[in-house]
This record gives sequence, structure tokens and C-alpha cells, in this order.
Amino acid sequence: MLEKTSCCEKTASECLGHVVDRDFDLCQVPFLQELVGVPSDNPPGDCAPHARFSADRLRALGFEVECHPVPQDFVQRHGMQSATNLIIRERFGNGSGPVIALNAHGDVVPPGEGWMHDPYGGVIEDGKLYGRGAAVSKSDFATYAFALRALKEAGSDLSGTVELHLTYDEEIGGHVGPGWLLSEGLSTPDYVISAGFTYDVMIAHNGSLQLDVAFTGKAAHSAWPETGADAIEAACRVMTALYAYRDRLAKTVCSIPGIESPTLVIGTINGGVAANVVPEQATFRLERRILPDEKAAEVEAELRQLILNAVDVPGVSCVVTQHLLALPLVPDEGQAPLIGALQDAAEAVFGERIAVKGMPLFTDARIYSNAGYPTVLYGAGPRRLQDANGHRANEHVVLEDMRRATKVVAMALSRLLRSEFE
Repeated sequence: MLEKTSCCEKTASECLGHVVDRDFDLCQVPFLQELVGVPSDNPPGDCAPHARFSADRLRALGFEVECHPVPQDFVQRHGMQSATNLIIRERFGNGSGPVIALNAHGDVVPPGEGWMHDPYGGVIEDGKLYGRGAAVSKSDFATYAFALRALKEAGSDLSGTVELHLTYDEEIGGHVGPGWLLSEGLSTPDYVISAGFTYDVMIAHNGSLQLDVAFTGKAAHSAWPETGADAIEAACRVMTALYAYRDRLAKTVCSIPGIESPTLVIGTINGGVAANVVPEQATFRLERRILPDEKAAEVEAELRQLILNAVDVPGVSCVVTQHLLALPLVPDEGQAPLIGALQDAAEAVFGERIAVKGMPLFTDARIYSNAGYPTVLYGAGPRRLQDANGHRANEHVVLEDMRRATKVVAMALSRLLRSEFE
């Protein structure tokens, strides 16, 4: 444990920034390296071991950590092997102020190929820490934990509660993570900050609709194809219609800066059994991103009708099944205190009043928002996810961005927990 340093002659913000700086190189950066070093790939989604490791490391920092194992049948139903969610609760003053939850996820996409460093190595080079999850979003385990640690040491005249929600299924939908925590009544926050980026406050993001499209025809010998009904041919006609629809989507522009047009991708396709057999079966899965100013039900109805209208092969039937619906994060007036606190803190830390924007990703933030809790995204990261190589080889976080974000979060929490925000 590092020695506490007196802040008696500094402002509250200066005290918080001093504590973050003091701990950053010796504690916070090694903490993130350790988290990156323990795999938590999802899929396959065996994430409970990482949660146990994280809990041990957080306890070593002086936190009381609640471990909430998710029932195995629920985990498996959502395509994972194991999951344990973590909650830290720190009460300040008489606790009469707001409850502010900070949520980051510890599950990560598999590393893939093309890395110049070990994806679990946490290598630091040119001020960047490399590794799967370094940016998305193990860095915000570190950001939020060390912001809270600074607040515990150097915060003053505060009232309320800060909760850290460290969860493990954002990469496949969030139902095992925040969805489960909220449904079990384990938290009822007044405000939520979800993992994000250092140079913008994100107030909105896209949703995701994923549909499974299955075609059933009739098998036949390739010498007499006219005696069969070709499921792949029907799938191709539908995909052609979907790609034309995708091109038309570019004309729809979101009203929120940072989000452009809706997108559509056909991500997987399967069908047939052999080259000399007319295929009886074909399937594909598509994803349509939903803008915050669109209605999910209308988007799905339009897509289903387009697909069924394009099935134009006699003898082939088609069934459309919803695989996933993640609603968008939609802006609302309740976000205002979070936005103001984060913008003021960022201006104090690095002299920039950061923008308020949306983004085309979809995240766990929408689960909190759709449950009625005002939510924004803010954390450690670049101006664009692409700059961090998120979900690609050589993912990294710029350490100075993480330092800045930690100070901003600590100062924003300090403002939100002061009496004028009760």
C-alpha cells in the first residue's frame, strides 16, 4: 500500500488528481496488465475464473467485493460456460445522496491472428499497453477502480454511494451481466456511467437486430436439378434483395452527431451437403443496426416482409427467427447531470470541454437506460475505437488517455456526490 500524501493545501480536484498520479505507474498500470494477462474470451465464455482473479486483485486494493455467480442454466442458455459478476459499493457521508453505478465488462472477443505482441502479455511500448481487452474494456476496470480509490482517500463533503459493476457478457448481449444484476434487484442506481472513451461523452448508440433466416427446399441429384427445390438459390435471391436494401439505408441519416446511417451485414451462411446434390437446406444470419431515432419493431417488420417477398423459388419455404434484439441507447433529459459533471471535469483535467455525441456500436449502457436509469458512456480510450484496434489485432490503450480518464471520472463523481446534486 502506498503512503497517503497530504492534500490539505490543494483544492479537491487537485487532491484527486494528485492521488491518481501517485498511484498510476506503480499500481494502476500493473493492475491492468494483470487483468489483460488472464484470458476471458467470449466465446467460449468461461469467464468466472477472470472474475475471481479480478475480485482478489480488487480486494488487495482495499475494496470489499461482492461476487454474484450467475446460475449455470441461465449462463448456458445465453451461450456462455460460466459467469460471475462483481459489485463494489462505497458509501460516502450519510449516504443520502445519489447512487452512481459505473459499469465495465471483462469479457473480450477472441484475439485472432496478426498480433505483434502476445495478446495476453500486457506489453507496454511507446506509451501504449497492448493486449486483448486493453481498450475494450478491462482498461475501465482500472479507470473506475482507481478513480474510486482516489475518491475514498481525497474526496471531501460527499454524500451518496458509488457502485462498480464489473460484468462478463457484453460481447454477446449483456443479459448475463447488467441484465441479470438488475433483474435480480442487486442494484437500483440513480445514474450510470458505462465504459467509453476519454474525449467524448456518449449519450446514444445504435441497437442491433440479428435475424436467422432458414430455407428448406427439396434435395435432388445434380443430374436432374429440376426435380429438386434449391434452398441456396432462394437464399441468394433474398441476399440480393437485402444488399439492395442495405444500399438504400445510406440515405437515412441519424439526427445525433457521431452516428451516421443504419448498416446491414450478412455475417454467416451455411447450406448444402455436396456439390452433386441440389441443396435442401440453407441458412444465414444478418445484423441490422438500429438508429436511436428508429423504432425496433418497425425495422424488424420491414426486414421480415422484404425477406419473405424475395423468396421466389418454387418449393422452397423460409422461416425468419429473431436471434438478438438489443435496443438503442436513446438520449434523455436525465443524462444532464452526468454530462455536465464529466464535461467540467474534462475541462479541468486537460483543458477541453469534450463533445456530446453518439456512436454506432451497441453496448451494455442501453440495458441500464432501458430499465429507466439515466446512462452515459465515458472511460479510457481514444477519439475513435478504430484508433485502439478494438476487436482487432494489436488492441491497445494509450496510457495517458487512461490517466486522464481516471482523473475525469474521480472529479465527476466528486461533483455528483456533493450536496448540490442531492
